[in-house]
Amino acid sequence: MKIKWPGFIFKRFLALSVIVAAMTLMQASQVLAHASLVKAEPARRAVLSTPPARIHLWFNEEIEPAYAALSVLNEDKKSITDNKVEVDSKDPKSVVLELPDLQPGRYTVKFRVLSVDGHVVDSEYNFTVASEKK
Repeated sequence: MKIKWPGFIFKRFLALSVIVAAMTLMQASQVLAHASLVKAEPARRAVLSTPPARIHLWFNEEIEPAYAALSVLNEDKKSITDNKVEVDSKDPKSVVLELPDLQPGRYTVKFRVLSVDGHVVDSEYNFTVASEKK
């Protein structure tokens, strides 16, 4: 015996199936997401006329404070500070590193953070402090 569904029931069943599938895919993408850098000061590839006093990085989700690492390297790839990175107490999605006075040159910012969902983000970028023009 073959069951014949009325058209309106089939259309509702089909619409509900599409909604459930879409919600399942949205949940899966949220589970697979991990922290990503959304803003940096100084910015990637910035050329600054004034040396920055600190590095401030913002991520799209909270960072585990005990596992945050941030260093700034000079052109010789040597670390320029022994200061510890701190997770911003007002914004647990960002980290800050205070810097000493920087000389003109190119610097590399290296960071490694663990997001609260357990994913590690490890990356780097450069910025330049320009020489003063006389």
